Amino acid sequence: MASSSTVDSSVSDLFSSAPALQSNLGILSPDQIELAKILLENGQSHLFLHWSEPGVCDNEKLGFFDQIARLNSSYPGGLAAYIKTAKELLADSELGKNPYDGFSPSVPSGENLTFGDENFIEMEKRGVVEARKAAFVLVAGGLGERLGYNGIKVALPRETTTGTCFLQHYIESILALQEASHKVASDGNQTDIPFIIMTSDDTHSRTQNLLELNSYFGMKSTQVHLLKQEKVACLDDNDARLALDSNNKYKIQTKPHGHGDVHSLLYSSGLLDKWLDAGLKWVLFFQDTNGLLFNAIPASLGVSATKQYHVNSLAVPRKAKEAIGGITKLTHADGRAMVINVEYNQLDPLLRTSGFPDGDVNCETGYSPFPGNINQLILELGSYKEELQKTGGAIKEFVNPKYKDSTKTSFKSSTRLECMMQDYPKTLPPTARVGFTVMDIWLAYAPVKNNPEDAAKVPKGNPYHSATSGEMAIYRANSRILQKAGVKVEEPVKQVLNGQEVEVWSRITWKPKWGLIFSDIKTKVSGNCDISQRSTMAITGRNVFIDNLSLDGALIVDSIDDAEVKLGGSIKNNGWTMETVDYKDTSVPEEIRIRGFRFNKVEQLEKKFAQPGKFSLED
Repeated sequence: MASSSTVDSSVSDLFSSAPALQSNLGILSPDQIELAKILLENGQSHLFLHWSEPGVCDNEKLGFFDQIARLNSSYPGGLAAYIKTAKELLADSELGKNPYDGFSPSVPSGENLTFGDENFIEMEKRGVVEARKAAFVLVAGGLGERLGYNGIKVALPRETTTGTCFLQHYIESILALQEASHKVASDGNQTDIPFIIMTSDDTHSRTQNLLELNSYFGMKSTQVHLLKQEKVACLDDNDARLALDSNNKYKIQTKPHGHGDVHSLLYSSGLLDKWLDAGLKWVLFFQDTNGLLFNAIPASLGVSATKQYHVNSLAVPRKAKEAIGGITKLTHADGRAMVINVEYNQLDPLLRTSGFPDGDVNCETGYSPFPGNINQLILELGSYKEELQKTGGAIKEFVNPKYKDSTKTSFKSSTRLECMMQDYPKTLPPTARVGFTVMDIWLAYAPVKNNPEDAAKVPKGNPYHSATSGEMAIYRANSRILQKAGVKVEEPVKQVLNGQEVEVWSRITWKPKWGLIFSDIKTKVSGNCDISQRSTMAITGRNVFIDNLSLDGALIVDSIDDAEVKLGGSIKNNGWTMETVDYKDTSVPEEIRIRGFRFNKVEQLEKKFAQPGKFSLED
C-alpha cells in the first residue's frame, strides 16, 4: 500500500478538495491514487463526501476503486473521456441543440432486391461464395423481460413446431453457409467461419451454459468467442457528476451503454487482425431475435461484394412515420456527407425543415423513399479495422436525460451516455462506399420484442413484433418461398391470438442445410405439390426431395446426410391442431404462453431415415 507521504505537494493540493479521500490515501495503491486524481481533475470530488475515516469500511473503499478501474479500462479513452463527452452532450441537450443542424436529407443509393428473380438468385449465389471470408457477430446482451420471458432471448424457441431456439438456428445457418461456401470454393481450403457473441453481465453465463449444454449446436467451440460488454457510469446532473448507488455510497450506479459497444470490444479483442491475417473480408452484425434474418444474408452479402460496399445496411420497405428508423443521406452545408440511420421521430421534422413541407410521406410505391433500418450491418473488414484504429473503437454517442421540468436543470433519474451499433458510419470519410440492400419484409424481418399486452395495443395494420407474430412470420415466409418454387400452399386464415390478429399459414419448417438459398430449394421441389392450410411439415434432413406430394395433415421427416428421401404421394391424417392459450395462465410455460397457442399433436406421419441409401415415402 502507498502512504500519504508518497503524494507530492501538487497532488496534495488537488486532494485537498476531497478531505475525506485525502485522509484515506494511505490505504490506496499508486494505481488507485492515479484513478482518484482522474476523478478529482474531472469534477468528481462529491463521490468522497461521505467517506468514513481510515479503518472504517476500508474494504468497501478498495471495492470502489476496483469498480472505477473497470469503468476506466472498458471505455475508449477512459473515464476522463467519458466525462468530457458527457459534459458536451449534456450541454447540447440542455440547449435543445439539433444533432442534424446544417444537414439536408436525401435518399441514398442502394440495391432493391425482389425475392426469386434472376438478380436475387445471382446475388444469393455470390453471397454463398463470399461467406467463407466472413465473420458473424451476434449482439445478445439482453434478457427477454420485455417479452414476458425470464430467460435470455437467444434461448427462446424461434418456432414451436420443432422447438429450435434462436441461437441454434443462427449457428445451423452459419454452418450451412460455411459448408455451401466450401463446396463452391476453388482453392479447396476448409476454413471455419468465426462466430462472435456480445454478451452482458445479464446474459454471459447463461449464454455460455446454453452453448455448452448443447455441444455448441454442432459448431466447434473454437469458432465461438463470447465478448462481454461492461456497463457505464450514470450521470446525476448537467455537470456530468457521476451518480452514486442509492444503496451503497461506495459504488457508482451503472447502466448499459448500448449495442454500439460491439465495435470497441472487437477492436480491443485482437480478433480483427487475426481475421485479416486469415484472409477474411466481411463482418456481419445481427441482433438476437429476428428469426428471418438468414433468409436475407446470402443475397445481401452478394450485394456487398458486387458493389464493393464498405458498409451495407440491411433494410426493408418502410411506411412513412412508421416507428422504424430510415436510412438517409445527410449532406452538410460545409460539404460533409454521411449515410446513416435517422430515427423515425427525427426524420419527419428534419425533412420539414429541409424543403420537404409534407415531411415523411409515402411515394408512388406506397412506401417511404427512405428504407427502414433493421439494424443488421455488413462491413468490409479492412476499412473497418482502419476506421477503428482512428477512433479506438468509439462510436458517436448520445444522451437522453429525462428532465424534471422545462428549466432542464435537474433529472428525474440518473442518465448515461449510449451508443448504437448502426451509428458506426457517422465518422467515416466521404470516400467510404455506404449503401443498403432492401428486402421484402415478409422474407427478412420479424423481430420478437414486445410482450402480449403491449403487442395487443399496437394500432391495427402496424407490426406486432411479438412472439406470436414472429412465429407466424416464419410459417408465412416458408410457405411463400415454397409457393415461389411451385408448390401450391393454401392461403392462410386469420385468427386472434393473445389479442393480435395474425395470418395462420401452414406450419412449414426446415433446417438451413435443407434450403439455404432459393436456387437450392427449387432443385428439391418437382411435380405437382400441394399443402393444405391446416398442415404441418418439418424437414430436418438434407437430401429430402418433394416430388408430387399432396399433404393434408402432419409430416415430420428426419434423415441423415447420406440418406436421399423422396416425399411423394397423398398423405392425409388428423394432423396437429392449434389450441389457444391465455398469456396470463401461469400453468403454461412462459415461452408458450407469450405466443397465445400451443400444438396438440393429434396424429402425424413421422419418418426417420438413419441408414444411407435412397428412400421413397410412397414405398
